[in-house]
Amino acid sequence: MTRVPRGYIARRRRTKMRSFASNFRGAHLRLNRMITQQVKRAFVSSHRDRGRQKRDFRRLWITRINAATRVYKVFDSYSKLIHNLYKKKLILNRKMLAQVAVSNRLC
Repeated sequence: MTRVPRGYIARRRRTKMRSFASNFRGAHLRLNRMITQQVKRAFVSSHRDRGRQKRDFRRLWITRINAATRVYKVFDSYSKLIHNLYKKKLILNRKMLAQVAVSNRLC
């Protein structure tokens, strides 16, 4: 039986996966099966950690605001500060409040 040259679809799929794995080391860079496993794992981790990063930054901002309110005796706690801001309809996001708390100490 004569040899049949295969199409380019599988090769194109593997080269696409290999382009994602360009910064990996060892077998994770060289072997196709390892490349697919590690790329899938990397995508799962990146998807999971995007949400985790948002959570972590929000916690950091809240901690900074709380520390500033207690040090400068604006309110007793972070929750009272946020409650009064909502009552007065001064809606600032926590990122901006944390920047003000860190950079402009007199505010």
